[in-house]
Amino acid sequence: MRIDIDGVKLITLSESQKNVFKYGINTDKFESTFKEWLKQEIKHRYSIAFDLFKKEWDPKLIDNEIAMIPLDKNSYASLVFSQPNYKDYKSRELEAAKQGKI
Repeated sequence: MRIDIDGVKLITLSESQKNVFKYGINTDKFESTFKEWLKQEIKHRYSIAFDLFKKEWDPKLIDNEIAMIPLDKNSYASLVFSQPNYKDYKSRELEAAKQGKI
């Protein structure tokens, strides 16, 4: 089993590795179970990232005098991305390096 994202190989499970998993998963449900694990892990990681994102940006949006903050996650993210003081991780890291903070 090979797992790719956007055409880039992430991992290939050997037959031995698949059989170890199949020891605890019905062979007929192996692929669907594995796909569900991956889907749930990605959702979980997104939820954690979004919570941290929101915790940091709620006060900044108030400081930016935004009166209406959307509840929908995609709308919220779009609002944050449109803020003049928004910087992604790489930009913040480069700025910190220029200031000698890292």
